[in-house]
Amino acid sequence: MVLCMEVSFCFSPRYRLDDESPWLEGIDPSRHYWIAVNGEKNMTVGLPGLVVSSLSEFQQYIRRFRSLEPGENLILSRVANNYKIYCVRDNCYALETEINGALVWHLFEQETLDSLLMTAHPDWKCAPSDLELGRRLLLSSFEQATVTKS
Repeated sequence: MVLCMEVSFCFSPRYRLDDESPWLEGIDPSRHYWIAVNGEKNMTVGLPGLVVSSLSEFQQYIRRFRSLEPGENLILSRVANNYKIYCVRDNCYALETEINGALVWHLFEQETLDSLLMTAHPDWKCAPSDLELGRRLLLSSFEQATVTKS
């Protein structure tokens, strides 16, 4: 269940590497983190992850993330959009996305978000089973384009 604080602002639970309920479905080749919101398999979303063009850019992002202080944010630039990581407080970070027209903050502890950001390393390869997650993202974007045209 997503806890709504206001009409246009919602919190999702805090994800940890040692969570009892499996929440990470996988990470596709375009560095989208596929998350089962609240551990609900029927509400899986692809959160945009960090994408870099060089090792030095990767290192800069990781250093900036690790140096965030409460109240600060880091912008992840993607081709279509920019996304923000907020440092909410010590060991609590939010990745801001939109789900069904509502702004949602997915909360992570530092170790978990740091692990996800590490997939931006130029040498990282996704698991073969996660290729299907990327196909699902492409399919949904084609479906959205079709609905928009109608």
